[in-house]
Amino acid sequence: MPMAKPAAKFRWRVVDEHSPKEIYNYTLFLSVFVFGVLGAARGMDEGTIAGSIYQPSFKQRFGLADKTKSASWLANRKSNITSMVQIGSVAGSLIASYLVDKIGRKRSLQSLCIIWVVGVIIQITSKDVGQLYAGRFIEGLAVGQTTTVGPSYLSEVAPPAYRGMFNCIFSGAVYFGIFIGYFANYGTALHIPLGEKQWIIPTSMKIVMAGLIFIMSLTWCIESPRWLLKVGKQEKAIQNLCKLRHLEVDHPYIISELSDIQTAIAQEKAAVEHYTFAMKWRDLLFVRSVRYRFLIIGCLSQILGQWSGANAVTIYATSLFQTVGIKGIDVLKMTAILGVVKLVGAYFAAFFLIDFLGRRRSLYLGIILQAVCLLYYAIFLTIVPAAELAKGSLTKSQHRASQGAIAAIYLSGVGWTMGFNSVQYLLGAEVMPLKLRSFAQSIIMVLHFANQYGNSKALPNMMIAMKSYGAFYFFVAVLCVALFWCWFFIPEVSGRSLESMEEVFNLPWYLVGRKGAIMCPDLSQVNHIAPQVTHQTLEKVEEIYIENVAAAEEAAQNASASDDDDDDEEKKEQEQRQNAGNLA
Repeated sequence: MPMAKPAAKFRWRVVDEHSPKEIYNYTLFLSVFVFGVLGAARGMDEGTIAGSIYQPSFKQRFGLADKTKSASWLANRKSNITSMVQIGSVAGSLIASYLVDKIGRKRSLQSLCIIWVVGVIIQITSKDVGQLYAGRFIEGLAVGQTTTVGPSYLSEVAPPAYRGMFNCIFSGAVYFGIFIGYFANYGTALHIPLGEKQWIIPTSMKIVMAGLIFIMSLTWCIESPRWLLKVGKQEKAIQNLCKLRHLEVDHPYIISELSDIQTAIAQEKAAVEHYTFAMKWRDLLFVRSVRYRFLIIGCLSQILGQWSGANAVTIYATSLFQTVGIKGIDVLKMTAILGVVKLVGAYFAAFFLIDFLGRRRSLYLGIILQAVCLLYYAIFLTIVPAAELAKGSLTKSQHRASQGAIAAIYLSGVGWTMGFNSVQYLLGAEVMPLKLRSFAQSIIMVLHFANQYGNSKALPNMMIAMKSYGAFYFFVAVLCVALFWCWFFIPEVSGRSLESMEEVFNLPWYLVGRKGAIMCPDLSQVNHIAPQVTHQTLEKVEEIYIENVAAAEEAAQNASASDDDDDDEEKKEQEQRQNAGNLA
């Protein structure tokens, strides 16, 4: 009888068999920590404003307690206050698309910290709603930049096997910020007498966070070697890469990684001479492989993710807990617990799911869990309308069902952190070609915040016009669409080098998501270097750089010349489709 195959060993961690252990070191981890914790900027705003709009002093100061106004007017005022940061974030994302390539990842981080502090100071000194709007808009200019600066840097410095985890440190930090904001609101409501300090103190904590990130960036952060090579600072790039990897310049891993980066940059430079703003848009919309990445993966991940209801749950958590019968200071306590649940869920996904299970499976699990929980919440509000009434009394069975609804809110947060939250920053940053990565990520983040603005602006009115349950049935329908989108369109790119993505997206569109990873294995040099190989077996590093760059430039020029021949290109695409069909 043939011998049975040994069962694969189950591991709750990623095993990197192609890299020397030295590349995982404190220098890399400190840089990743600083850029990762930058995600807390958005979370702290969502967490603090969720509690502030519930505080009596905040309501009185900014017109949310005016009993002469209609419910619709009050809903609009509340949504204007909460969503003003999202409007600023749209502009901030556009600013980041220029700054992150012009001044670098590290300097961009430092400049946005200064803008963040200015915006918060304007808010805590506000005497009327107009000044509050201005302060929140300026804060949004900083928050919008974080979602380009952080993921771009983390994708560029992360070893391929752990790129998903490192990016999820950023997305998880959003919930670290929410956790801080929720507990700050709960603590001030519990221990500080009624007054302005109940909302000013939690808001002021953003100044502390911005200051700490700025100071840490001065000593702990190493500028991205990929960006330095892109702007022609080769010596500094090699020096920084050696610092991040804790390896000598002639180590085979350093040689291979630099060779991959140099090859990609040389091809880019040959292709993007006189590369204008209009040409970038042309490539995003009319180059087939780039268009797929931009529209189908980058844009749809933001549209479906933002309209899945998760951010509405975060920002309006106090209102949702009131809807299921929670009253008084217990509302803030429940939101604080929600902050803990989301924080734990986000980092559980970061460390144990996103690179271990892969992007697709994590997204599957997250979408399904989120949909089931929001469906339960919607059904509860349909069957038990008395829970929404301030004086509504619940039977014992209805009370138990309301506790289930509270659990559903918590678990929907876990589903979001496992699913969309784990990939919404990651996929856009890792699948785009280098020449468009920062630009495309900024545009994707513009869409991210535009949809978040629409979502947070619309929810108060949706819950009036569609009833509370109607809004959540809508979110469940969006999640069902998202499940199909994940299955059909999203390829598994876990563990691939950034330079190896192009082959996957050059396949016919109907094969990219379902068979792309199988048909196009990663053949980049950095994923085929054995850690025990020594530098004595290789050529001099300078010769390898020159040889690879020259070859890349020649290949790019040949590719550019062949593009002029439309007939040859059409024939090549037909052959590629035929081969792909045969393989499928």
